[in-house]
Amino acid sequence: MIEEISAGGIVFFGNTILMLRKFNGDWVLPKGRVENSESLKEAAIREVFEESRAKVNVIKYLCKINYEFDRTGVQNSNHIKKIVHWYLMTARDMNCKAQKNEGFKDSCFIPFERAVKVARYDDERRVIIEAINDIKFMNMDKLNIRN
Repeated sequence: MIEEISAGGIVFFGNTILMLRKFNGDWVLPKGRVENSESLKEAAIREVFEESRAKVNVIKYLCKINYEFDRTGVQNSNHIKKIVHWYLMTARDMNCKAQKNEGFKDSCFIPFERAVKVARYDDERRVIIEAINDIKFMNMDKLNIRN
């Protein structure tokens, strides 16, 4: 089994969350593998920027999720144990642009409730819900969030 460690962000602006749409139509959160020389937080910021060009500020570490899957290659199949560390972030503005070379055809800020509905994966849906609940207990004015 191969273990992969990734990091990503639940990026808020106002009452919206940054989501990326893959070429197959799935809506996902920005995330990617941690490189050797970087921290989890640095990886999360880098991946959000690489995939969406969004500039962010990290609020806090939110949680981690684990899942397993099989990656089938040309010559063999590998069982992967994936650990994804999630950070709660705010965007500096709503500027974002999906990066086709990263596998995305669209990026946009989606209202909270809709983001929960369109998220492709159950684990990402749970992280979005956790982030929304978390943000409700913080100073909403300071984070530029409106009810």
